[in-house]
Amino acid sequence: MLGGMNVSTASPPLVRPASSSPVVRRLAALLLVNAVGNGLFLTVGTLWFTRGLGFSAGVVGAALTAAGLCGVPAAVPVGRLCDRLGAKPVLAVVHVLQAGATAVFAFTSSLWLFVLLVCVTGAASRANGVARSTLYAHALPAGARTRALAVLRALNNVGIGAGAALGSLVLAHGGRGALRTAVCASAAAYLLALLPLRAVPTGAAPAPDAARAVAARPLRDLPFVGVAVLNAVVNTLYVVLEVGLPLWTLGHTAARPAVTGWLLLTNTVLVALLQVLATRRVSELAGAARSFRLGGLLVGAACLTVAGAAGRTPGVAVAVLLGAVVLLTAGEVLSQAGSWALSYGLAPEHAHGAYQGVLHTGVALGQALAPAALTALVLPHGTTGWAALAAVFACAALTLPPVARHAARRNADFARAS
Repeated sequence: MLGGMNVSTASPPLVRPASSSPVVRRLAALLLVNAVGNGLFLTVGTLWFTRGLGFSAGVVGAALTAAGLCGVPAAVPVGRLCDRLGAKPVLAVVHVLQAGATAVFAFTSSLWLFVLLVCVTGAASRANGVARSTLYAHALPAGARTRALAVLRALNNVGIGAGAALGSLVLAHGGRGALRTAVCASAAAYLLALLPLRAVPTGAAPAPDAARAVAARPLRDLPFVGVAVLNAVVNTLYVVLEVGLPLWTLGHTAARPAVTGWLLLTNTVLVALLQVLATRRVSELAGAARSFRLGGLLVGAACLTVAGAAGRTPGVAVAVLLGAVVLLTAGEVLSQAGSWALSYGLAPEHAHGAYQGVLHTGVALGQALAPAALTALVLPHGTTGWAALAAVFACAALTLPPVARHAARRNADFARAS
């Protein structure tokens, strides 16, 4: 029950365990191939852009920022396309686009073509996320989605880790030719992922008229937009992990630089181990809201813990930072589990693509703006900055449950009216 209304999405008693479902196995194959390619490119891409193509770090940084911003306007239109045409063909087109753009990275020497390709891949990456999220809604039964997504996310981390390990070998033992080969292999992974994608069943497509009528609503569904905004705030935890934590560790603590890699590895391993466990109590919307709230509060606690690493001896600093990563990871898996259940449970059945588009737009905007905010407003102010950031996460976490209740009531009212 949420807000006195029966909006449960609890799993029916005959739903198979997520890991044994043939559909989940096919989705897992798709995701693993994609994730290995992503992990490989994340590891070698920046070095290829600077050493292989000869662009300066400043140019690459500006281009990557532009890429993040290009993902913002892509999400909603792609979501609507998924509702009208089906997520599977849209995702297939996106994969082909990503494969082509990534392959050209291996050979271009033009600055303007490089910037264009970075922007295309940034928009396509966000489109990929929207289309995959919609595909999950089309391919998985409602009661099994959250649990299945936890399994898939754990496998995604394994795939990215494997790709990163391959990339590390290339960086350690390969030259310019090996870097180019790695970029081409990343492009090939997008095409290889089309094979398991073909085998994913998606059920009957929604009626075009119904899909068009409902897909026009998400930006006018203000309670859901509120959920998307609060979700975007808490999702900036990834920027804290990938940008704030390394910069703080290197510039404000006595820990050695190599510690940052181990902290990120700890997060990856813990997510793979804990994500499925975190979904156990997220079988209905009220539980999802509580999970999100606890996750956001733990992320806030992690920020306060990070601040406590400054001024400590190297050993104590490492221990404090490790504790912060554990808190941050716990917050991550709990908030993600809640976010999945809310995003699917609050969307009308024939508009999952449009609603996922709104959710991903918020995430893209938050992750594009957060690095600048973190480096300008948090890190220069030390403990005070981290405390303020912790308060932002706590406010978003505590505000979400009443907003989600309002969204659930509105969703139920619309369903009855239609």
